[in-house]
Amino acid sequence: MTDDVSLLLPNLRRPQPELFTCGLPAPDDFPRIRAAGVKTVVSLCQPHETPLLNAFPVDNQGLQLFSIPVAGPQDLTEANARALADILNEAENCPVLVHCMSSNRVGALLALKAFFVDGASLEEALDIGCAGGLASLEQEVRRLLTAAAPQTC
Repeated sequence: MTDDVSLLLPNLRRPQPELFTCGLPAPDDFPRIRAAGVKTVVSLCQPHETPLLNAFPVDNQGLQLFSIPVAGPQDLTEANARALADILNEAENCPVLVHCMSSNRVGALLALKAFFVDGASLEEALDIGCAGGLASLEQEVRRLLTAAAPQTC
């Protein structure tokens, strides 16, 4: 894996050694993404958000591509968090780059994954989400996790 600075992607973060998060990459970023050692790209964008990427043959770059469409808060679900976990937990997929338009939805889904799949506390999950790009969706994620947390007396 090369230095992540070489990727030059919008809002690039590296919340875990085998995980990169970012905003929307351009089609001409994919050769650099592959050259940096990334094996898998997960898009959380809706198809209408990425018409150029939809026409770009990512598979020709030697990358696996997965899509978990997250339009907004209504798609921040445990099921989508588990779908992301399934991809991230497969060693042959790593390193993985997960993107949306800004990385906000990426961070939100990482927080849900941390909480629902990895057993993190609410605050730990939010910290993980913020490390992955969570920003304007933080209050919604907090609300979702608070509602799902076991209630104590």
